[in-house]
Amino acid sequence: MRIYDQENAARLVEIVCNQCGKRISVTKGVPQEDTLHIEKNWGYFSQKDGVRESFDVCEECYEKWVAGFAKPVLSEENVELI
Repeated sequence: MRIYDQENAARLVEIVCNQCGKRISVTKGVPQEDTLHIEKNWGYFSQKDGVRESFDVCEECYEKWVAGFAKPVLSEENVELI
C-alpha cells in the first residue's frame, strides 16, 4: 500500500507491504527497499468488472508467494540496470 503526503498527493512518503505489514521508508521520493507494485483494472469476463485494485509486496513476501506457483517465474539477469 502506497501512502502519499496529505498536502501534496504526488509525494510518496511510505510503502507498507500488504502481506506482512512491513513499513518501507521513502527518502526524497525514493523507496529504500524494492517492492512489487501491482495495479489491476478488472474488465469483462471477471467478477470484478470495473474495479481497480492495487497492492505492494516486499521482496521477502514476494519470494514466499512465488515459491507456491505451479509453474516457476521466468527469471533472467539484466545486463544493464537503469
